Amino acid sequence: MAHADQKLAIFRGLLKFKSNIQKIWGVLIFLSIVTTIEVVLGIIKPQSLMSMFLGMKILNWIFIILTIVKAYYIAWDFMHIRDEKGSLKGSIVLPLLILIPYLAFILLVEADYIFNVMTAGYVSWNF
Repeated sequence: MAHADQKLAIFRGLLKFKSNIQKIWGVLIFLSIVTTIEVVLGIIKPQSLMSMFLGMKILNWIFIILTIVKAYYIAWDFMHIRDEKGSLKGSIVLPLLILIPYLAFILLVEADYIFNVMTAGYVSWNF
């Protein structure tokens, strides 16, 4: 693909770059900031985020959402999904936005069920 055909903007055009190298650095800085936020929240664990929401701590919800945001931008910019046709974008991005949260939901519901069964004493911890 020629350099003129490449889109050098991120965040739906809010940040525009002059070269592809600047754009890569911009996306890398954004992903680093999101990762730093995750690490700081994981170390500090603010008490205000420890309350339960939909069967899980708000802090865990924040981790899941930030991880999905990072996965989206990695696929969108580093894998050049933004330069593809609409149908291919949809076939790659929609499973990311729909299937992964759904699978995380199933995993969390099943883990909560197993935890409740094990703590209630119906099955012993003899694995």
